[in-house]
Amino acid sequence: MNTAVAVADVAGSGPGLGEGRPVALVTGGRRGIGRAIAIELASRGYDVAITDLEDDEEASITLRGIEYHGGRALFVQSNLGDVASHVAVVEQVLGWADRIDCLVNNAGIGSPVRGDLLDVEPRAFDQVLGVNLRGTFFMTQAVAKHMLSVASPHPRSIVTVSSVSATMASPERAEYCLSKAALPMMTRLFALRLAKCGIPVFEVRPGIIRTPMTAGVAQKYEARFGEGLVPMARWGEAGDVAKAVAQLVGGSLQFATGSVLSIDGGLSIPAF
Repeated sequence: MNTAVAVADVAGSGPGLGEGRPVALVTGGRRGIGRAIAIELASRGYDVAITDLEDDEEASITLRGIEYHGGRALFVQSNLGDVASHVAVVEQVLGWADRIDCLVNNAGIGSPVRGDLLDVEPRAFDQVLGVNLRGTFFMTQAVAKHMLSVASPHPRSIVTVSSVSATMASPERAEYCLSKAALPMMTRLFALRLAKCGIPVFEVRPGIIRTPMTAGVAQKYEARFGEGLVPMARWGEAGDVAKAVAQLVGGSLQFATGSVLSIDGGLSIPAF
């Protein structure tokens, strides 16, 4: 994996561009849920930096979408699992925008192979937890340190996109479930640490969302929708998650932190 930091500022750069707009950093913003979040935030007045592994046409589509809505757009090529690169990623964003007002932890990977819990290999376990948990934790730490060191005229916030797998067990995806199960605790820990500083920390917990990551199991899920798996009986869309994130980051929930918002059509509601 290429861990070098590369930048493409499609909206240009220079004094005064985007001045006064809050700045968001969305990890894994190249496509899917990350793209939807980045564009939704741009539509609500943010300049947006995105990170991802690949600098390709998918990333360019996201950048153009941000720019279409009036935001400046920055791409930083990075591997979230490479914790040593996080400081360079944050510094690259700060060199472009001077501050980060909002961090959206969206980047993550699925289980390399779905299969028997008894066949999970240490390499796959380490890879998934290294990105989804370790990488997310240390990226949050790096951005939180910056937020505490620089004043901003805008509300600050941190939102982590986790999964219903934080609480719902799928034995064929053990390492993925374990990586997501730790994120609610991470959210609570950072919420407590940053509460006195006025920086709320939230978790958004999507259910079955139509994205490139779920394309390979689409038929399986669609069959189960007919069996009542999801009370709302449909796919969630990336835009559903994006709108939830946008509601949390704007500063309107001034006495809330550490909260979880489930975007799953009722999937996780215990029922019989």
